[in-house]
Amino acid sequence: MIVDYIDAHRDRFGVEPICAVLTQHGITIAPSSYYAAKTRPPSRRALSDAALAETIEATFWDRQKGRGVYGARKMWHQLRRDGVSGAGGGPVARCTVERLMRELGLRGARRGRPVLTTGPDRQLERAPDLVDRDFTAAAPNRLWVVDLTYVPTWSGMVFTAFVSDVFSRRIVGWRCAGSMPTELPLDALEMALWTRDSAGQTTDGRLDGLIHHSDAGSQYCAIRYGNRLAEAGAIASIGSVGDSYDNALAESVIGLYKTECIRRDGPIHSVDDLELATASWVHWFNTQRLHSMIGNMPPVEYEQNYYAHQPAREQPISGEPSLH
Repeated sequence: MIVDYIDAHRDRFGVEPICAVLTQHGITIAPSSYYAAKTRPPSRRALSDAALAETIEATFWDRQKGRGVYGARKMWHQLRRDGVSGAGGGPVARCTVERLMRELGLRGARRGRPVLTTGPDRQLERAPDLVDRDFTAAAPNRLWVVDLTYVPTWSGMVFTAFVSDVFSRRIVGWRCAGSMPTELPLDALEMALWTRDSAGQTTDGRLDGLIHHSDAGSQYCAIRYGNRLAEAGAIASIGSVGDSYDNALAESVIGLYKTECIRRDGPIHSVDDLELATASWVHWFNTQRLHSMIGNMPPVEYEQNYYAHQPAREQPISGEPSLH
């Protein structure tokens, strides 16, 4: 910093006078020290920082990794997964990542406040709350959480519905539409059932015992939706009216979607553009994005690790279809 200061003013005052004034004010530096610093080759740490900063910036903007949304913690885990080493040859330190990201002006995405999208239908009889805010599951297809949200576009308001598996945080179903009837979340549910059926995880198209948890929105309380759950062997669970904490995990997925997809890839022109952006984000979310609640690994990898430790006859096909 002192060398940079002298560089900025040397043409006007000269090196020796600047050093003399700095020394008088308690910042001791001799002209010889300044010239030595200018001719000294970069230190090992400086060279390591320069290389690491380049890697961090490339990883941060990589659409298959940081996607422009990773903060220092996730960046640190991503670099460790990629085998990036620090100055001493060992794993890069988190404090180093934090310092370099700060110097590069890179910061992770921050979520905004949740917005109410589904309206309760008090005339319909609702299923009980079987989750009681305990968003944990011992295996895939034990507990799914669902929710939908609105997305403003240039052509008007459109909507997206999600179905997520609590065990792995994987988004197993989603759907975008220009309106918010029962068909929207129902289509997302159909995709989720298809995803698990195509992976060999259903029995005759059924997931008996699966708990399907939602808020008290009228779309999820509809008779058609309940009938489809019954056909699939799923058990409906619905939180209380007007309390987002009863469906906090699904709300969290919506928050990530708004922050990491809509705000980063927007502005969205139409529902077709939204579908393309959502498909890209969901694929990255399932196959690349690191999730702290599952050991800082992607959901598909977490499920594959689970099934790898099960008896061979219980191992279904697992994976995420490629977008290419």
